[in-house]
Amino acid sequence: MDIDIEIIGLSELPCGPFPCDDDRSCELTECFPTERLLPAVDALKKKLRSEFGDNISVTLTLLDDGVPRRIRDIIEEHQPPLPIVIVNGRVTPIGRVSLALIRKEIKKELDN
Repeated sequence: MDIDIEIIGLSELPCGPFPCDDDRSCELTECFPTERLLPAVDALKKKLRSEFGDNISVTLTLLDDGVPRRIRDIIEEHQPPLPIVIVNGRVTPIGRVSLALIRKEIKKELDN
């Protein structure tokens, strides 16, 4: 089964609401200590590919130049925190780039 993950945010946005520290509950080490969305998404892509193979695609949608209607609709309906994490078209409440939390969402999809 193919899994499509979309991360939506701003290029200068932090990767999540928590400081990047030695605990790294997100399980990503390559982007430490930037606390930035772009390096975190790159690190996430590498980890997910190594763990799940080529069946995972990760897309980054930046809102720096405007918010597309599709994203506005998601925000109006779900009011998700930034960065928004969408797994196979389903908006999740994650609100940060976290390997552990995104892995759980992937496993939910694989179990369906």
